[in-house]
Amino acid sequence: MRVAFVGKGGSGKTTLSALFSRRLARSGAPVVAVDGDINQHLAYALGLDEEEMFAAPPLSAHTGEIKDYLRGTNPRIVSRDAMVKTTPAGRGSRLLRLLGDDEIHSRHVQRVGEVPVMVTGAFDESDLGVACYHSKLGAVELYLNHLVDGPGEYVVVDMTAGADAFASGLFTRFDMTFLVVEPTRKSVSVYRQYRDHAAEFGIPIGVVGNKVTGEDDLDFLRLHVGDDLVAHCEQSAWVRAQEQGRGHGELEPHNARALDRLRAAVDARPKDWATFQRHAVEFHLRNATAWANDATGHDLTAQVDPDFRHGPAALAAFA
Repeated sequence: MRVAFVGKGGSGKTTLSALFSRRLARSGAPVVAVDGDINQHLAYALGLDEEEMFAAPPLSAHTGEIKDYLRGTNPRIVSRDAMVKTTPAGRGSRLLRLLGDDEIHSRHVQRVGEVPVMVTGAFDESDLGVACYHSKLGAVELYLNHLVDGPGEYVVVDMTAGADAFASGLFTRFDMTFLVVEPTRKSVSVYRQYRDHAAEFGIPIGVVGNKVTGEDDLDFLRLHVGDDLVAHCEQSAWVRAQEQGRGHGELEPHNARALDRLRAAVDARPKDWATFQRHAVEFHLRNATAWANDATGHDLTAQVDPDFRHGPAALAAFA
C-alpha cells in the first residue's frame, strides 16, 4: 500500500512519516520510506546523524538510468528521452516488487535504523531559477507507476508542503493520503484545499491531528474536519527530545496507538489497480497534450498500452 503524508509546512508531516515508517518496520512489515519533500529531512527524522550525509544516490540524480531500466522492452517507448514522468507502464515495461532485486532498489535504498529509505534529492545551484521541485519528483512518480506492491507492504512518502502536491499527477499514486493538521485555522485551510482537490479525482484522504494539547484542540479539529479525522497525536515530549539529540525511551502510548489507527485505516483500503491505471493514463494524456509532445518531439499519447492491466497479474506475466 502506498501512503502519502501531506500538510502545511511545519505541521509535523516529516516527523509523522518517520514515526509511521519506523512503527511499520518494527512490526516486521516490508516498508520503504521515500523523501519527496524539498527540505529532505526524512532520513534525519529517522535517526541519521545530523553530521552524516545520506550515502545512497538520490533518485533525481539518475532519472535517465531509471527510465532506461523501467522501459525495458516496451516498444511504445522508443528512448529515455521520449519517456516522461507520467509515462505509464505497459507490456514489456519492467515492473518492480518492493525491495526487490532490481537496479533501483539496490542502488538507491539506504537503511536508516530499521527503515529502508530512498531520497528524491535536494535543489542544487544548477536548478536555481530554472527548475521547479516537481522536476525532481519525476523519478518518484515513475517508480510508483511501475511498482506492484502486495498486501502488507508499504511505501511511505513524505510529500511537499501544502496543496503544491497537486502540481503533478503524483497525488494519484497513493492508496491513502494522510493530511497532517494542527488545531489552527491556517492548517485547516490547507486541509480544505487538499480535500477539495482530492474529491475531484476520488482520492481517499484521512486527517491526522497533530500537536494536540487538550480537549479544546480536539474539539476544534472535530468541528473543522469532521469524519475525516482518523487519529490525533498529542504534543510529544519524546519527539522533542529526539529532535534535540537526547532521545531515550519510547514514544508515548497514546501517540503509538494513533500510529496503529493510521495503519488500520490503510489496511482497510481495497487495492484498486484499475483506478490506479486509469489515473495514470488520464494524467499522462493530459501532460502529453499540454507540454510533453512538444518537449520530446514525439506523440506520447501512443505510449498508452490499451491492453495492459496493472497489478500482480502483469507482474506474473512479465516474469
